[in-house]
This record gives sequence, structure tokens and C-alpha cells, in this order.
Amino acid sequence: MSQSHAQAAVHPSQQSTEHHDHPDQEGMRTLGFWIYLMTDVIIFGTFFATYIVLRGNTNGGPGPAELFELGGIIASTIILLTSSYTCGLALLAMNKGNKRALIGWLGVTVLLGSIFIGLEISEFTHMVHEGATMGSSAFLSAFYTLVGTHGLHVVIGLVWMIAVMLQLAKKGITPVTKRKVNVISLFWHFLDVVWIFVFTVVYLMGVS
Repeated sequence: MSQSHAQAAVHPSQQSTEHHDHPDQEGMRTLGFWIYLMTDVIIFGTFFATYIVLRGNTNGGPGPAELFELGGIIASTIILLTSSYTCGLALLAMNKGNKRALIGWLGVTVLLGSIFIGLEISEFTHMVHEGATMGSSAFLSAFYTLVGTHGLHVVIGLVWMIAVMLQLAKKGITPVTKRKVNVISLFWHFLDVVWIFVFTVVYLMGVS
């Protein structure tokens, strides 16, 4: 009996020690993602600064006003911003515990993001056929680097979102999948904010 009482007395302290020895893993992973996002802010800030400095260096070739077709860019912008809205609807569905709606809205977001990438590839292809390649001028080098890096991030986000959808279909809404949906949603909204700056600094200021 004394041994049993001794174990019962030690057990709460052991639980407390184990609790302090094992921090909230999901919270730590979310913090790690925020740190990564800050590095992305620095990267895009550097690319924007480089583009602003080099946008007038066309090497005698076509500049933004001659190359950019604003109608297609506006359509791409509307599509990407709509995908941010559908991503928000996915979060609402998750908070209500509706797995089917959550996966469905993430699927719509993936579809819209894919259309956006398709339009961007079409734009790049058209420009290259016009002779406006990355090596044509400093302006074009800065343009392709900035816009292409954003596009690459969108592709990564699409692959990431599909992977989260597969996990949701298999495991349902759990603390782990909730954290993953929150993180990919934050990443997607971040890309939309970056695109607003791209649309304004690169395209609107370029054709004005």
C-alpha cells in the first residue's frame, strides 16, 4: 500500500515534468512557418527594389508599355483574388467541422490558382515569341525574376494545398490537419498580397 501511495504521489509531478519537456509541437511548427514567411518578405522586397531600379534599362528594346497587355493581367488578378476568397470559405468550413465543404473549397482554390498560372505561362510565352527574353535587357531580367518567383510560389502553394486535401480526405479534421490548413491559407493570402504589389508596381505603373 505504501508503494502504491508513493507512486500516486509522484505521478502528478511526472506529468508536469513531461508537459514542460514536450512543448506544443503544432505551435512550434506554426512559429517556424512565420519565420519562413518573414524571409520571403525580405526576398520579395529585394526583387521589388531591383525591379524599380532596373525598369528603365530596356537596352533600346520594348518597355513595359509596349509589352504588357493590361486586360489579361486584370483577369489574372481577379482570378487570384477570388481564390483568396474561396480559401477563406475553406477556413470557415473547417471551423464548422464540415470536411466535405473544406475539401471542396480548397479544390476550387486549386482550380483558380491553376488558371492563374496558365495565364501567366501564356503571357511569358507570348513575350518570348516577341523577342522579349530574360537576357534581352536588365528590365526584362528583373521582370521575369520578380513575376516568375511569385509564380513559382503559387505552384508550390498548389502542390501543398493538394497534399493537404489528400490528408484531410484520409484523416479528417484533426489538430494537425487544422494547423496545416491554417498555414497554407496564410501562405496563399500572403501570395495574393504580393501579387497586388506586383500588379501595381510592375503592370499599372508600367503602362501609365
